[in-house]
Amino acid sequence: MSVPTVAVVVGLAVAAGPASAAPGETVAGPADFPSTTQMVTVTVNSRSDTTGTLTAFDKVDGAWKPVIGPVKAFVGSQGIGAPRDDVSRTPEGTFAFDQAFGRQANPGTKLPYFQADKQDWWDENPNSPTYNTHVRQVASPGGDSENLYDSGPVYDYAVNIAHNPQRRPGYASGIFLHVTDGSPTQGCVAVDKATMVSILQWLDPSRDPVIRIGLASQQA
Repeated sequence: MSVPTVAVVVGLAVAAGPASAAPGETVAGPADFPSTTQMVTVTVNSRSDTTGTLTAFDKVDGAWKPVIGPVKAFVGSQGIGAPRDDVSRTPEGTFAFDQAFGRQANPGTKLPYFQADKQDWWDENPNSPTYNTHVRQVASPGGDSENLYDSGPVYDYAVNIAHNPQRRPGYASGIFLHVTDGSPTQGCVAVDKATMVSILQWLDPSRDPVIRIGLASQQA
């Protein structure tokens, strides 16, 4: 099946220091999400890299200021680029956050959140009418669908990266920001648990939060 081309990310930057970095350290806002005032950036040095840097930014007085990170982030075992089902590659681009979830109770996020149990699945069956959505049922929806509880501690805390809101089969499904197990992912972005909790507590749907994934060299 053909894979749609993903636009190359532009205007990305990684803060050189901690969250208390100098006020001049800013990044360009995403043109395709003009109303956002919360942005997470994930940058890698090359598209084949499996680790990169995550930083979260607030928009303050028209400028982007780092508030979380920079921290180490794991991406797909095949790096970043065009998403495809059954390819462990993290989508490159700018995407919204929508549904948060976890095996643990809500840590205080303002995003919609559910605590997963053994009846919670992410439908990753491209032949299913509920492909790339959360479904609640006893049996698997089929294909590579994930049980969000049985997948283990990586899903103690997670949030969906809405890279494929049209749910196009073949364009990949179940791409999350979640807790790392110290290894490259199957296409998600993963960070340490403390950072994941901090991000969830910080995210606010009224601020239209987004995540930008791309090359560190494409800086503002």
